[in-house]
Amino acid sequence: MQHDYGQHSNFDHPLLSNSTLSKMQKQFWVTKQTVFKKLGKKEDECVVASDSDLDSKLELYRSIQQTCYDLQRIIERYQEKTCNLSQEENAMGRFLKEAGKQDKSQAGKMMILVGKAMSYTGQQRLSLRMPLLRLHQEVDTFRRRAIEDTNHNIVAMERSRTEYRASLNWMKEVSQQLDPDTNRQMEKFRKVQTQVRTSKQAFDKQKIVCLQKVDLLAAARCNMFSHALITYQSSLLKFAEMATKAFSNVAKNIKDYQPFEFNVVKELRDDSLKLAEDTDRITEEVGEEACEKKDDDE
Repeated sequence: MQHDYGQHSNFDHPLLSNSTLSKMQKQFWVTKQTVFKKLGKKEDECVVASDSDLDSKLELYRSIQQTCYDLQRIIERYQEKTCNLSQEENAMGRFLKEAGKQDKSQAGKMMILVGKAMSYTGQQRLSLRMPLLRLHQEVDTFRRRAIEDTNHNIVAMERSRTEYRASLNWMKEVSQQLDPDTNRQMEKFRKVQTQVRTSKQAFDKQKIVCLQKVDLLAAARCNMFSHALITYQSSLLKFAEMATKAFSNVAKNIKDYQPFEFNVVKELRDDSLKLAEDTDRITEEVGEEACEKKDDDE
């Protein structure tokens, strides 16, 4: 059994006033449009194309919204990993210093130097926490205020767009049944036309507000990063310089020490020892080949 919802008998009931009837009809078409949107029904291509600029801005908004959320989670993990790395560096530094005190050879002195450098860099690495915390707070504030404020405008715009497209479908339904010789149908058509114009004006107003808000949101995000990242960048460069200086001093102090020869775990040998070993082996092989060639010639 099929119902013609466009000509529902209750909408033409004589006891209903014109204003009540109009509200009921409008709500019916808005609800119908909302259901079709939820179900993913394909809409008129021309109507969809007319909102292409708006839809592109909405894609930008969703990208900003998602990337800010992802960035906040990444900063939280980054802070956690930074603290863990600092703790591990301190633990390794203490271990090397304790082991170096027990070893009275030159290797013990090297372990003490490296241990002090690692403990120092582990402590200095914590200086990155404050700028990271500030960046996290800035992103959180941006999400809770700027993005949420823009989202309120987008929700209002989507509501007005649904009402506008619902009124277009309503007018399409009425125009298909229009008989110019019938005054009542002409009056109904003009009423729907008025509804289309009213909803179009409301939608256009909300559309302009959304376009402006998304542009401002993108600019505000760039401005936020340009300020919040300066402190982190400066702290990171300062830490890198201090760490480089600390380990460079260690390298200068131990450059004259004889490399330790690993007889069991040869993978830990110094590159220079490996190179010397490879050179000696190649020299021996070349010498043996030369001797064999000489014997053959004789």
